[in-house]
Amino acid sequence: MPGVNESALPIIEPSSFALRMQGLAASAAVVVLSCAAYRYAPFDYTRAQFGKLYGSESLPFTAEEFLWSAATIYVLLLAAYFIAVRNAGTAKALRAVRIALAFVRNPGSFIRNGLAAEDRIAALSTLLKAFFAPMMTISLLAFSQGAFENGAVLLAGNSFQSGIFVLLERHGFWFFMQLICFVDVSIFTFGYLIELPLLRNEIRSVEPTLLGWSAALACYPPFNLITGFILGSTVSDFPQFENPTIHVILDALLLLLMAVYASASVALGWRASNLTHRGIVSRGPYAIVRHPAYISKNLSWWIGSFPIVGTAFAKSPIAGLWAILSMFAWSMLYFLRAVTEEDHLRRVNKEYDAYAARVRYRFIPGII
Repeated sequence: MPGVNESALPIIEPSSFALRMQGLAASAAVVVLSCAAYRYAPFDYTRAQFGKLYGSESLPFTAEEFLWSAATIYVLLLAAYFIAVRNAGTAKALRAVRIALAFVRNPGSFIRNGLAAEDRIAALSTLLKAFFAPMMTISLLAFSQGAFENGAVLLAGNSFQSGIFVLLERHGFWFFMQLICFVDVSIFTFGYLIELPLLRNEIRSVEPTLLGWSAALACYPPFNLITGFILGSTVSDFPQFENPTIHVILDALLLLLMAVYASASVALGWRASNLTHRGIVSRGPYAIVRHPAYISKNLSWWIGSFPIVGTAFAKSPIAGLWAILSMFAWSMLYFLRAVTEEDHLRRVNKEYDAYAARVRYRFIPGII
């Protein structure tokens, strides 16, 4: 090329180039398969997501179009990364594909020999990202659409200037709730999709126990359908209270608790993801308690359960007790998540022990 100092150009050895292309191909295959699995999952919640239009009247689009567009952009970014990065190494997705092929070729030998620690992390990380990334991407779309639509109604009705009683009616409540959820999901979506040494969010370890995975996945679709069937569900997404003052106070408190929940995600930043160890975070609400997201989410659920529990007690004392037991069981599931997460982090190194010594309480300062 005229005018270019060829000696200054980066030289990529054939073996290195081949490894990059294999990593890109494996990563792209994981993206396509995970998106397809989520798109065609035979569940009502996915049918509802993919059966409606998003965007605006002038620019409507489906969730499927959004998902595949996002996947395409992500693969293009991956291509740029694999071409530009100095030391590509062996991508986790490539390791995972090789592991899957080794299992298919000889399952018996694969089971007998087991996996090296690095291969185990690669396989579990890839599985984790493949499960959560499409779900989070579509949830991001739904929350942004909901916040936009409810915000438009509030602006059209001038509700932001009409006082808190009007503001926390249906559209105001949902605007704030979905905006909060949008912030939370945005951070976790980034955490699942982007893992870079520059951001210091590389996955050091993945939850190694079936109990830990079960406790976490039981809270997400489609597994939460089974959990809900077993434990019941008594939560109202938008609880209604007869007394208008109590209604405003409790719904405002619910939103405040969800804001604390989202602030925990903000504190995690690039390291946000389930079932992984990417380094201990001790800023923000994590400087006060060790599991601020779990306690704030559960307290908000308890507020949301008040009207339903009251209705259950009106039917019979037994029905009321069952409603309370249902909420207690869900809270115990999150307690199990907290305990298994701590056990996982303690296995990796002494970093979590030092953090737990500084932040003594899991959920409520001075109590538990």
